[in-house]
Amino acid sequence: MAKAKIKRLYLIPILSKALDVIELLEQHHAPLALEDVYQKTHISKTSVYRILKTLAHRGYLAQSQNGLYRLVSRPRRLRFGFAVQSAEMPFSVAVAQSVTAAAAASGVELLILDNGYDADIAVQNAEEFVAKRVDLVLEFQVEEAIAPRIAHILRRAEIPLIAIDVPHPNSTYFGVDNFEAGYEAGALLAEHARVKWKGKADRAIGVGFKEAGSFVQSRITGAFDGIRERLPELTGDRLLQIEGRGMREASRKAMEGVLRGHRAGERVLVATATDSSALGVLDAARALGCEQDFAIAGQDCIPEALEEMRSGKSALIGSISHEVETYGPRLIQLGIALLRGNIVPPYNYVRHRAVTPETLAAEKGGAQKAARG
Repeated sequence: MAKAKIKRLYLIPILSKALDVIELLEQHHAPLALEDVYQKTHISKTSVYRILKTLAHRGYLAQSQNGLYRLVSRPRRLRFGFAVQSAEMPFSVAVAQSVTAAAAASGVELLILDNGYDADIAVQNAEEFVAKRVDLVLEFQVEEAIAPRIAHILRRAEIPLIAIDVPHPNSTYFGVDNFEAGYEAGALLAEHARVKWKGKADRAIGVGFKEAGSFVQSRITGAFDGIRERLPELTGDRLLQIEGRGMREASRKAMEGVLRGHRAGERVLVATATDSSALGVLDAARALGCEQDFAIAGQDCIPEALEEMRSGKSALIGSISHEVETYGPRLIQLGIALLRGNIVPPYNYVRHRAVTPETLAAEKGGAQKAARG
């Protein structure tokens, strides 16, 4: 008795039920309805429904238009190449985590390579994807200039390409609507000036990302439009664009150069292409003791930026969330749809939303209230 009891501890009940469903379908040469499976297995109808849907999603079953299920030949497991932007960039890491989890849930194998923020490495990775014969590539690399070459390598091998955040020729785009996200950041900055500085601001600075091309650079264009619509006096030489490459250290150095001529009390609004750039601007302002004169808005809502905003004492007054947790499920679904021959839109935009110290405090308050019951 003791021995039998120990054996039962190693069984996985839901897996056992799924195998019962497969074995039942093997015994019947005709398709079965959900009700038939339920009646013959005596498994709860909810469990039967979920088992059938999961097996169909993973390719073990086919479901006809009239709702009947039948076993099918097991398809070859799909293999996606995933080129991550850089393992050292927080937003890239978050995207990679989301994609990896979604691929595992969908039964898609991933070959992950790191572009390392380097154009030459990105090209080498594209060639490796071809050599490894992946079914589709998810490409997250930042340099617009090298995009046509990567697209050419994959197109010649007849491998579909989904480009993340930076468009590539002959590819399906997935990412944020850069101009709209930038515009929302500009609106945040202008509203801050209206409420905190009585509607007065002396300068607006955009910390851009030229290597990523005009599409990503439109985050700054949009931000300037959002500011000028609300603060029309900020025109001409009161608007300045500098280059930060989307990186913290490069942005810090660029801003330090600008701040050499900064006058105490001069109010400055700063829109950045990424949160990493926003943190670099913040570093520069703090080092020179003028953080109180700044209001900074970033993009991506990376953890360190959120912590700055939660402090309630930071010049980083907002960031635009690109809802990174949605990247993985949507990218995997989009890739599967392409390989099945479905028609998909050429541009697939993620939802974005403004995050501020106030919205973070409200979310925290709501979570605490829910925890109390």
